Amino acid sequence: MVILGQGYVGLPVSMRAVQVGFDVVGFDVAKEKVDRLRGGQTYIDDITDAEVAEALATGRFTPTADPDDLAGFDIAVISVPTPLRDGAPDLSYIESATATVAPHVRPGCCVILESTTYPGTTEEIVVPKLESVSGLRAGPDFHVGFSPERINPGDKVYRLENTPKIVSGVDEASLNAVAEFFGALVEKVVPVSGTREAELAKLLENTFRHVNIALVNELAVYCHDLGIDVWSVIDAAASKPFGFMKFTPGPGVGGHCLPIDPSYLSWQVRRTLGRNFRFVDIANDVNDHMPDYVADRTTAHLNGKRKSVNGSNILLIGLAYKPNSGDARESPAIAVANRLADLGARLRAVDPLIPADHVPAGITLVAGTEADVAAADLVVVLTDHDDIDWPLLEAHAEKVLDTRNRLRSPAVDRL
Repeated sequence: MVILGQGYVGLPVSMRAVQVGFDVVGFDVAKEKVDRLRGGQTYIDDITDAEVAEALATGRFTPTADPDDLAGFDIAVISVPTPLRDGAPDLSYIESATATVAPHVRPGCCVILESTTYPGTTEEIVVPKLESVSGLRAGPDFHVGFSPERINPGDKVYRLENTPKIVSGVDEASLNAVAEFFGALVEKVVPVSGTREAELAKLLENTFRHVNIALVNELAVYCHDLGIDVWSVIDAAASKPFGFMKFTPGPGVGGHCLPIDPSYLSWQVRRTLGRNFRFVDIANDVNDHMPDYVADRTTAHLNGKRKSVNGSNILLIGLAYKPNSGDARESPAIAVANRLADLGARLRAVDPLIPADHVPAGITLVAGTEADVAAADLVVVLTDHDDIDWPLLEAHAEKVLDTRNRLRSPAVDRL
């Protein structure tokens, strides 16, 4: 089998497939990734060097950037990025991956799209390309399906194998083929009636989170203005055992899903129905402005000490988009840092997980020692990694803006 794309989604699928006994060709156009994998090195949080080395040692994992190595596959999984470009979905990676695999399609094989996208992509983009190049028909001659990724980087509880996997196909035989494959990798598969339903289910999952995070983010702004402790309000509401799910505020949303996936849904509604998907548009507006709000609160703190942002020493705690991950994609912490840098702040940051080459220019990574804390005019908590020395911050930070509700000392002002 082949897996096109060896990133945050494709590489865990490759490793799991090798573990359960598949011969896996891990294809990626980025030669530097392929070279690292061939050398037994990982580049994502959820896969270790040891796991890559173990996969290589089986003789059943072949990292490659050569499309010819895809020949003869039985199963192909497309796990490539789907970013937004000027507010519209960029399907170029899906199109390129489909074109790469299409010459090797043969009777009885199965092609599965995992990349998050808008409803209709599998049948309107992937299938026609596979059919036109191969001369075969999807359904009668070969299988095609969609199975959205549910990778949650940094999650130690829900991993690929114990997270239910939605599966779908362009016909019943295709559904069965997709279900059989992923049924070998995960504990539970969830069949749905068609690829469009599966594509939309993925967007619903992330839109649900995006909208609810926006709700509590806006609530946090109002509570601050009213002198109400939003964290106390949320904890009180969460005591209800039914009809409520706890979400917490923060400096914004980030990663490969929430800042992007709901906009796919909004874009398609505008394109096909001529109207806006209002919940998504409102949530985007709220969450996109949270870094500005955090920068404004930072300015207010410094003004209260008769200091300006320009020239102040600000220590940022966490730069990744979520705790216990080194992933900085679309990180709201980076957005906050950029806004403060534009205002002339001197920025240092503590993040034990983020790679140094992912840190923007103008930010100096430090260890987070007592001296680092003492030198700061203000400490701003943006990402609450467990590996941060929180007791040290409690003991020595004279002024803290905590956007994650991690600290409790009298010096702390929470979002």
